[in-house]
Amino acid sequence: MKKLFKIIGIILLIIIVLLGVAFFTFNEKLPVGIKGEKAEILAQKMLQAVNKSAWDSTPIISWTSRAGNTLIWDKSRNLAQVEWKNNKVLLNIANISGKAWTNQTEVTDPKQAQDLIQKAYKFFINDAFWLNPVVKIFDDGVERSTVTLPDGREGLMVSYKSGGVTPGDSYVWLIDETGLPIAWKIWVKILPIGGLEFSWDDWMTLPTGAKVSTAHKVKGTNSVIPIMNIKTVSHFETDPFLPIL
Repeated sequence: MKKLFKIIGIILLIIIVLLGVAFFTFNEKLPVGIKGEKAEILAQKMLQAVNKSAWDSTPIISWTSRAGNTLIWDKSRNLAQVEWKNNKVLLNIANISGKAWTNQTEVTDPKQAQDLIQKAYKFFINDAFWLNPVVKIFDDGVERSTVTLPDGREGLMVSYKSGGVTPGDSYVWLIDETGLPIAWKIWVKILPIGGLEFSWDDWMTLPTGAKVSTAHKVKGTNSVIPIMNIKTVSHFETDPFLPIL
């Protein structure tokens, strides 16, 4: 038994050392941005590149997130269906209300139902953000500034001072000559390492003309975060949200 504990202790020590090395190797301080006209012009250029007006006119979109959640977003009515594991929630996004099911049986206990609704809301906010965060760079509580990274690259830093489920997060967008994002570096509360870089690849043009990226590769790894099964429709043949209307 002592030998087993010793082996476990050595393994834990190695993990701690590796995490420490990773932190000091990859962690970057949040750069200092410069607000002004240049940042606003870059932000507008990004919106045009992804065709925000077409995104705004996209009524219904569904997709499978990087975490494996499946979502239907009725943008016109601000409603969402979120499914994960054996759970399904029909969500009124505006007031975080709705109904929940587990194993296809409606959850009638108020606390259990509300817990699932809150979880679905967090999933939706994060998954919808990764689907198309560019269109949110002019939301209330968002600050835009230009930055120069340690490697000399210039980018647009977007800082979310309020809103969402993790206010205080910042992202530095790297864009091509047309304004289309090619990568972002992120400083977010849920990650202990600041400045991780994710590519924005495999751009898809929706039937409405809006553009979304469907693959994000973590720089320095072979890990790819996909966004899958993206579909749009103009209306439902059978409205899935009838139970909460």
